[in-house]
Amino acid sequence: MEEQPGWVRVLLPSRPNLSTGWIYAGGGGLRNAYSAYYVRIDLAAHQLTVFKSERSLGTWKVATGAPSTPTPPGRTFLLASLTPEHPTYSPRMLALGMHSAVLQTFDGGPGTIGLHGWPDESVFGQEISHGCVRVPAPALRVLSHVPLGSAVVINP
Repeated sequence: MEEQPGWVRVLLPSRPNLSTGWIYAGGGGLRNAYSAYYVRIDLAAHQLTVFKSERSLGTWKVATGAPSTPTPPGRTFLLASLTPEHPTYSPRMLALGMHSAVLQTFDGGPGTIGLHGWPDESVFGQEISHGCVRVPAPALRVLSHVPLGSAVVINP
């Protein structure tokens, strides 16, 4: 986090990815929050690791974006946790503050990249999604406890 007198620079959940903005902190109404959690995704290895206080809580094989709809690399954060009323393929969707570099919209939304479950385990280890990271059920259970705002780093 970069700071200037009275100002703090933050990541924005908008296009283009890795956009930042400055928030005025001089008025005293801004509070810093800290999360001991951190998520690392290694696209080349198709692996997701969740850390808490530098200790690994687990590493799982995941499915990432297909060559035509790749998962974008970079630093982002957990933006939202959504529980669909009538889940089809995942009981929970974890939106990231990042968007597809290829799709301007997806399924009625703005092409937000997310982490979510997938019922068919044969996809893990493959580049097959529309850009989201598909995770196995045990990983989704751990991820559901990671606080919103926690850092997520997606390495190429």
